[in-house]
Amino acid sequence: MTRIAERISASGAAEVWICVPLEMGDTVHGLFYALRNHTEEIRLIPDFKDMRLLNHRTSEVAGHLAIDLSVSPISGMARLVKRAEDILLGGLITLMILPVCLLIALIIKMTSKGPVLFKQYRTGSNGKQFKVYKFRSMHVHQESEGVVTQATKGDSRLTPIGALLRKTSLDELPQFYNVLQGRMSIVGPRPHALAHNEYYKELVESYMRRHKVKPGITGWAQVNGLRGETETLEKMQRRVEYDLWYIDNWSLFLDIKIIFMTVFKGFTNKNAY
Repeated sequence: MTRIAERISASGAAEVWICVPLEMGDTVHGLFYALRNHTEEIRLIPDFKDMRLLNHRTSEVAGHLAIDLSVSPISGMARLVKRAEDILLGGLITLMILPVCLLIALIIKMTSKGPVLFKQYRTGSNGKQFKVYKFRSMHVHQESEGVVTQATKGDSRLTPIGALLRKTSLDELPQFYNVLQGRMSIVGPRPHALAHNEYYKELVESYMRRHKVKPGITGWAQVNGLRGETETLEKMQRRVEYDLWYIDNWSLFLDIKIIFMTVFKGFTNKNAY
């Protein structure tokens, strides 16, 4: 350590960057002690190798320096801002779509047997489960326990207007009630079926970190074409990457941008069946 300190002095460097893996903590301590009489700026740049970081930064917790590896930027005042966005915009949109919702409910009731709404448990913020609401787009049927089969093109389970509802995302309008409940947000990662979460969490790195925020009616992945059926692992990996990018870069401006993109290009998609 003394030799390294001497080389730093001889180099005339203004800063010293200590770039080592986390397991070399003793080395960091020894080098920092060797430089105790030096005036250079000393910075620790840990090597996180292949770790998928989320909104990484430094913070202070109970008087201690913390290196945050996986945290959500939607906390504190940002959480209040996002909730205000959901209440104001969600309430306004709910009033605007109410006549459309009533018409869709009437058509569903007239064209197929069963309830108007489809209810299913999904994973919400911080892994808490909640009941999501959608207009029923399929005939009432029973699937095997723990199995959720994604809709495919020409799916025989679809009702007479089911395909149209799904392709235009009109089946998701009841989720504005979930938003007003505080269980969803207008913008966020789309909530997947519980069975899909159990399947993909072992195959896609950091998959469950998409649940660090409230799920959304629309999201960054959806307005970038990653909507509908995910029949390949690669498609799910891309969707998760977009979801994590959204969480890592959240801002009110980004939410508004996604909402506008949804209005102009996100309602219909060739991959939604």
